[in-house]
Amino acid sequence: MVGTDGSDTAAQAVREAIDLAKLAGAQLTVVSAYEPVSKRRLQDEGEGAPADVAHEIGPREDVNLVLNAAAAEAKKEGIEVQTHPVEGDPAEGILDVAEKTGADLIVVGNKGMTGARRFLLGSVPNNISHHAPCSVIIVRTT
Repeated sequence: MVGTDGSDTAAQAVREAIDLAKLAGAQLTVVSAYEPVSKRRLQDEGEGAPADVAHEIGPREDVNLVLNAAAAEAKKEGIEVQTHPVEGDPAEGILDVAEKTGADLIVVGNKGMTGARRFLLGSVPNNISHHAPCSVIIVRTT
């Protein structure tokens, strides 16, 4: 399993997870989280959009693009892949999907693990490494 937000650093973690899945002959699960958006904001953004696409406007649309790109990269390497968009906190989303799918390994980038901010707010890799139901690889991406 790998978590991604579509950033360049997360793409490095995705590539590492693909390489590991290929070596192990394993299936890859890709998770990306998005923040909930108010119904009013969704209505405002959807105004003027054609009816057939208005229902797709929102943060999940962006997450689906991120997931589809990661899945396409894995499929090019012959890896079977599942994607999971999750609403809410990225670390909690990754941990929830790991538990539900019985993940053997979680791969994340180290983004957010440096500086004073990690001590105040924590970070996705820190939270995952402390609460994961399986082994975790933190890829040096920064």
